[in-house]
Amino acid sequence: MIKNNKWDKRFMEMTENVSTWSSCFKVDRKVGAVIVKDKRILATGYNGAPAGIKSCVDRGECMRTRLGIASGTCQEICYGVHAEQNAIVQCARMGIEIDGGTLFCTHQPCSICAKIIINAGIVRVVYKNGYPDPFSVELFKEAGVEFVNYQE
Repeated sequence: MIKNNKWDKRFMEMTENVSTWSSCFKVDRKVGAVIVKDKRILATGYNGAPAGIKSCVDRGECMRTRLGIASGTCQEICYGVHAEQNAIVQCARMGIEIDGGTLFCTHQPCSICAKIIINAGIVRVVYKNGYPDPFSVELFKEAGVEFVNYQE
């Protein structure tokens, strides 16, 4: 276990704040992400529908619940874009370099997000809550990405 520092605490607090912007219908799946480099916030992201697409909140139901899709499976069957993906996309849109940065997230990234995070050049991931996707842990380990479960 790697000891968290005062900066980790501050950035994790920010992920919790950002997660409140989520348009996910499920309270326990409101996710926030913050990308940091050299103690500077480069971007934030939260899970929600793409621009111009109605969210589950707007629709009044979670499609995944209606279809009986288990957590951690079939991530592509959802209106929402993951918080980590949205943060990385914001950097791409704004021309912000994140190579060598750290991604803080309220929840452990899924394997799809792990692949994107690795290819974006992020070298450290700090998350608070678990997620039922052990493959993402394997991917981070093999890629040499520091993977830290934040503990207060």
